[in-house]
Amino acid sequence: MATTSLFIQRLKQEWLLILFAALTLVLAIADPRSLHEHQRWLRLPTLAGLFGLMLAIQGIRDSGWVQRIAASLVERVHSLRGLGLLLVSATAILSMVLTNDVSLFLLVPLTVAIGGMSNLPILRMVILEALAVNAGSTLSPIGNPQNLLLWQYEHLPFLTFVRVMFPVAATMFVMVALLTWFWLPRERIELHTHLAEEQPVSSTLGLLSIVALSMMVMMMEHGEALLGAGLVILPFLIERQTFKRLDWLLLATFAVIFLGLGHLAELPFVQMGLDRLSLDKPLNLYIGGIVASQLISNVPSTVLLLNHASDAMALAVAVNVGGFGLVIGSLANLIALRLAKQPHAMGLFHKVSIPFLLVCAPVVYLVWTALH
Repeated sequence: MATTSLFIQRLKQEWLLILFAALTLVLAIADPRSLHEHQRWLRLPTLAGLFGLMLAIQGIRDSGWVQRIAASLVERVHSLRGLGLLLVSATAILSMVLTNDVSLFLLVPLTVAIGGMSNLPILRMVILEALAVNAGSTLSPIGNPQNLLLWQYEHLPFLTFVRVMFPVAATMFVMVALLTWFWLPRERIELHTHLAEEQPVSSTLGLLSIVALSMMVMMMEHGEALLGAGLVILPFLIERQTFKRLDWLLLATFAVIFLGLGHLAELPFVQMGLDRLSLDKPLNLYIGGIVASQLISNVPSTVLLLNHASDAMALAVAVNVGGFGLVIGSLANLIALRLAKQPHAMGLFHKVSIPFLLVCAPVVYLVWTALH
């Protein structure tokens, strides 16, 4: 009975994996496609990149360095709101340079460590970081996959892309900062220093992990994610416990999401429906990009709508705003919540993120149309 209960509880936690695995299976039976098409939908380089990043960050967490850095940071900031704004700003800035998923892999473990040795509300902070990474990555052509795709499609200079997206990203970040200020408790930080002091530190594992992380990021930027993932494994052959602690189910969840949504987006009736949406009209494109992101995530939405959109930069605005709302809106949301490993995370995320989208979407549209 105990084993059955634990199994059922685990299934409840992995409902997204089960849902998209079922969708993938149904579509494979109802609309058989070639192995080549499934390989294309699976996005092996993306999965390999995620694997390499997750392995390196898990090594950093296991080294104990994150906990020590967390204690040092908390000792220098005195209020929860001040710390919250610092973490939100750091998350947004890192996402512009290191992409949204890398910044979350770095900042969320740090946040969890800080919460473990202080009175910082972990889940609230992680949700704010998920929103911040969406706002910050909007500014940069390399901040997230949809921007990278649209930047290459438009052949814009790097700084031109940044200039066009700056008002949108700035508006989004100001709204996240305001939410951070009003949602976090108005209290001083209470640091439990003994928890930080008791944490063992492995300098060898820490150095290996940082080298692996740096190498993985560079390999991804040069389009060699598969090779990078293979090389990242090597330093951890002597630290096999890190492999065991890796969130393999998160990787499996991403795999079935890529397969299921990739197949769904290419169904004939979906393509026919898009032809009738009049996406040459700015408001239709904006609403369409946001709604599609809520249904199939913003990266597949970008691929789906790109050939039907008359303005690629307007589509960029729509799908980046679409990262808010439902957790599926951006895969970065899933990464943040899985890294946090907090109870009732999905419910609280939606209580905050859906209203945030409903307020943010019209404000960003007004800013965008006023300037363009």
